[in-house]
Amino acid sequence: MNKTSAKEVIVIGGGPAGLTAAYELLQQGFRPIVLEASSQVGGISRTEVYKGYRFDIGGHRFFTKVSLVKDFWHKVLTDDFIRVKRLSRIYYGGKYYDYPLNLKNTLGNLGLVESGLILLSYIKAKIFPVSNEQNFEEWVSNRFGHRLYNTFFKTYTEKVWGISCTELRAEWAAQRIKGLSLPTAVLTALNLVSRPKSLIEVFDYPRHGPGMLWERCAELIEQGGGEVRLNSTVVAVEHDGAGKVTSVHVENKSGDREILSAEQVISSMPITELIQKMSPEPATELVVASKKLKYRAFLIVALIIRRKDIFPDQWLYIHDAGYVVGRIQNFKNWSIDMLADTDNSCIGMEYFCNEGDDFWNTDDSELIALAKQEMQRLGFAELDEVEDGVVIRQPKSYPVYDSEYHGYLKPIREYLADFSNLQTVGRNGMHRYNNQDHSMLTAFLAVKNLCGEQHDLWQVNVDQDYHEEAHEESH
Repeated sequence: MNKTSAKEVIVIGGGPAGLTAAYELLQQGFRPIVLEASSQVGGISRTEVYKGYRFDIGGHRFFTKVSLVKDFWHKVLTDDFIRVKRLSRIYYGGKYYDYPLNLKNTLGNLGLVESGLILLSYIKAKIFPVSNEQNFEEWVSNRFGHRLYNTFFKTYTEKVWGISCTELRAEWAAQRIKGLSLPTAVLTALNLVSRPKSLIEVFDYPRHGPGMLWERCAELIEQGGGEVRLNSTVVAVEHDGAGKVTSVHVENKSGDREILSAEQVISSMPITELIQKMSPEPATELVVASKKLKYRAFLIVALIIRRKDIFPDQWLYIHDAGYVVGRIQNFKNWSIDMLADTDNSCIGMEYFCNEGDDFWNTDDSELIALAKQEMQRLGFAELDEVEDGVVIRQPKSYPVYDSEYHGYLKPIREYLADFSNLQTVGRNGMHRYNNQDHSMLTAFLAVKNLCGEQHDLWQVNVDQDYHEEAHEESH
């Protein structure tokens, strides 16, 4: 099929799932039109640039068991991946804990008495487990004991999600931290069992950050005859009321609108927004349900510091309740090519909040001041060593798995399933806390469905191993 006669497919969203779908559509003889609302591709996997310094939004290691995804990464970026030795630690109670667990380090930090109490708590959890795990606290306590849960899991998790661990569903923990338990952690530290995949020690990384991959992917899509339209916001998804999308209404940066006929649509836009933009409007209860689904937002304060070495990790988890910051990245340790000046450092102070709340709306200068103060308290640098800072806000970073979300998502899924030419993919497109590789896999399978195969995209990352839970494969 030549490009002039290729059937067009509208792809909503230019993040990993949308661009993967568009790239694969080209390989299968379709002509994709990607509609991205922002001025940059990559979504949460983009790379921001400030005064020549590059920084990742959230931190993205490139590691997967999914061969389709791995092959795609290396086909698109070829020789621009580097191999990075992982180093990440937990900061808690003024001390650093190795992660993966190092038995000597952990016992030395906790002390024999506290370690003994944690062990007793674990034994108690094994004898008297919660029989029907409903929430994160119960899931973790059953596997680690309540005392270790309180020490390492509770504070950080509640920073990230902004709700009590008793409100966060157990299925989120099961999806994100499979394969880990206290015996596994201890035996791993003693080298008596192999590391779970979440404890991988080496990963791939694009030398200029993950956005490099998606920018290159967008170039290849356009070179192949597809389109990637930036600053193009979908304002309506029109359908015939009988299960078929007929057109997509899009508005550009200037406010001009265009109606695109739709034979097939693959959407990675937030499923909440998709429901609210359907025309005719769905039943009132579906619109209400879409407004009840929650997301956690995220912002990063990138600080440029006149100091060559700050800490050796790619990132630190700040479990200590005395700090607002949740995680800190050191971009030099991801790739030296992320820096404009290698005699300096650039760190990302990551904060979790809700879109539109007081923290989200705090003035940039105040956020930079807070980040500098917390950076100094942690002992990384002095205030006068900070050369500059910038704030980047990321809405809808994490779909929230609260106690009500499943009841709201179920009827939305059922409604969308009735459309013969509309598929939803990706993290926000499915309100699923998938990682990049599983989001991409949903896109691959959506294209396969257009080619006549039958795949249930909602089964991705349900029964499969989580992408960090198996041994590292050679590249």
